[in-house]
Amino acid sequence: MRHRIIVLGAGYAGAFAAGNLARRLHPGEVEITVVDAETDFVERLRLHQLAAGQQLRRYALADMFAGTGIRLRTAYVTGVDATDRTVTVTDSGRTEKLEYDTLLYALGSTVADHGVPGVAEHAFHVTGRPAALRLRARLDELDEHGTVLVVGGNLTAIEAATEFAESRPGLRVELATSGELGGWLSPRARRHLLGAFDRFGITVHEHATVTRVDAAGVVTADGTVITGDATVWAAGFGAHPLAAASGLAVEETGRITVDRMMRSVSHPEVYAAGDSAFVVGENGLPLPMSCASAGFTSMQASAAIIGDLTGRTIGRTALLYVGNHISLGRKDAVVQAVGKDARSTSWSLRGRPAARFKAAVLGTGPWSLAHPTWGLPVRRHRLTAASARTGQAVVAV
Repeated sequence: MRHRIIVLGAGYAGAFAAGNLARRLHPGEVEITVVDAETDFVERLRLHQLAAGQQLRRYALADMFAGTGIRLRTAYVTGVDATDRTVTVTDSGRTEKLEYDTLLYALGSTVADHGVPGVAEHAFHVTGRPAALRLRARLDELDEHGTVLVVGGNLTAIEAATEFAESRPGLRVELATSGELGGWLSPRARRHLLGAFDRFGITVHEHATVTRVDAAGVVTADGTVITGDATVWAAGFGAHPLAAASGLAVEETGRITVDRMMRSVSHPEVYAAGDSAFVVGENGLPLPMSCASAGFTSMQASAAIIGDLTGRTIGRTALLYVGNHISLGRKDAVVQAVGKDARSTSWSLRGRPAARFKAAVLGTGPWSLAHPTWGLPVRRHRLTAASARTGQAVVAV
């Protein structure tokens, strides 16, 4: 019997870790299966572009994992039982339980409604491909007329608002945020950001905390009504509830509590990476939910799994968040450096150079997931006798 590894989630964290494990562990001793609800890799950082009406390049997971021996399974993960070491998946109404010996949980995050009434019933979001396509269909219905109201002041909200304004110039775009738009940026970067919003004609409602969403728009804490034909909720991310229901130790936010090696503190055969994991960075602060954090944590988690199974020394991946890349449409952007205290420094890159930089970063994502060990000496490591005595390896994505 081969050792079973299940990796849940084929996003930036799960896909990289799965490919890395498949290329570094001996194929005769592990069997890796990747389970995901999508057949293609979803570039989550581009979903606002998809919603805006742009066509994105497809990256089939089967092609990305070609030659690795990974088995792909298209299904929804509907349950995890950390005590029985099983994962429940559903595909076209058929439910099945997969047993694992090692689990990598990388299901990412979903929209966080913060308890605001009406978000689920009336708001759109861009945290997944189906959701982005629903929003796209609504924008198509508006046919370049009407108002799109984006709620939130973070990176997703900023990128969505500017993308809609650029791609659909006939629509009126407004944004409501509870604080100052771009208030965390350096002065130069913030001026550039506000200039872009002025150029696009985006109306900004600052210090507008939304307390209710309805079919006609939103209501703020002071009773102000802001109308919109489509309300896009981009006010932060939240962990999937599966982790909290699994028996794993989680934080109040529902993210899995892990040690420095990304092992669950309650179940050491379970590892977590990406938005699902509560990870403290080198500066003593929790890493934000982001693509960058997915990269750091997936590298550390896969190194820990390999080390724990083979007895090899586990290297430490630096957990340093160094900056924000913010697209302002396709031809403009801001790259803001962040210091050790997680605050913006005085350095930023702005305009077309920043847009080209971010495009280059995004372009390397799918390629690096398909080539996780590129440029590194790769050896197939054999499992220790204790690890090899357990079952087969499965990666659930």
